[in-house]
Amino acid sequence: MKKTTTRLSDGRQLIYYDSRDDADRTAPDRRPLPPVATSSEIRRDPLLGDHVAIASHRQDRTYLPPADACPLCPTREGRPSEIPADGYDVAVFENRFPSLAGDSGRCEVVCFTSDHDASFADLTEDQAALVLAAWTDRTAALQQLPEVAQVFCFENRGAEIGVTLGHPHGQIYAYPFTTPRTARMLASLAAHREATGANLFDETVARERADGVRIVLDTDHWTAFVPYAAHWPYEVHLYPRRRVPDLTALDDAARAEFPRVYLELLRRFDRIFGAGDGQGPDADTAARTPYIAAWHQAPVGIPDRDAFALHLELFTIRRTAGKLKFLAGSESGMNVFINDVPPEAAAQRLREVATK
Repeated sequence: MKKTTTRLSDGRQLIYYDSRDDADRTAPDRRPLPPVATSSEIRRDPLLGDHVAIASHRQDRTYLPPADACPLCPTREGRPSEIPADGYDVAVFENRFPSLAGDSGRCEVVCFTSDHDASFADLTEDQAALVLAAWTDRTAALQQLPEVAQVFCFENRGAEIGVTLGHPHGQIYAYPFTTPRTARMLASLAAHREATGANLFDETVARERADGVRIVLDTDHWTAFVPYAAHWPYEVHLYPRRRVPDLTALDDAARAEFPRVYLELLRRFDRIFGAGDGQGPDADTAARTPYIAAWHQAPVGIPDRDAFALHLELFTIRRTAGKLKFLAGSESGMNVFINDVPPEAAAQRLREVATK
């Protein structure tokens, strides 16, 4: 992998990750951009203890541009973009409209491919491995920043999720605090250890593997299953077989096997509602399953950090081909989820649509 670090015309960092050592990424950003001005502020809810990012400047972010004006495509003659090069493998840059900035953290955009019409599921295993390398490298770098407490790599796909740019991409949020969801996991982990002396993550994965009914994939180095109390209609949790706290700690074997496993899961998600293989430039993008893919990594500097288990949660808000799961009164008002699809049925469906 070749890594090239440069700056955009407004001073934001841009990093290219290329599979070829001879890739030339010296093209400068010639846009006359003004300096980035953000108004990000972190406020704490005194009743819930949650943190909320107030970021009014995001009202001006780019919203559903036509393909010929996509800011994530490579730069073309007369059509400059956030990527000055005329092509790239993977590119990561500081978000121009960040939710978190300065002492309040950092937000980055991860472009998975220069192909505007592709999806992550269309990538080759080598391309997916390069994305994993970029996630890992950025996790290592962001965890070193003094203001960062937790690094979150994720992808939103589909208009139903709220995606405002159609180009295949994800994001990385570097929070200045431990997120509420992670804090709840850590509390459960500590309580279970106090009560039993065992690791709750290890026992959860072992229980799913022993039961087997909710297992979607079980390989030499990864286990994917629909959790017993799944919140979403189709939800898969993917764990490395050897517990590690974050992406930087994955061993070579797990890292090598990940692209095949993850691409298979994504392609199954594109099949669960009868949308064909969901691959290639001629695929019906409207039929592709909308999803969120979220890496859960241990916060920085917490006690017994190695007890946390890195894992990826992949889920969709679509419950049938023409219906979405909305977060209505119980979910939004009380954070009590009601799932219309039994986890065992979801797992069975995800096994049925395995790649032939």
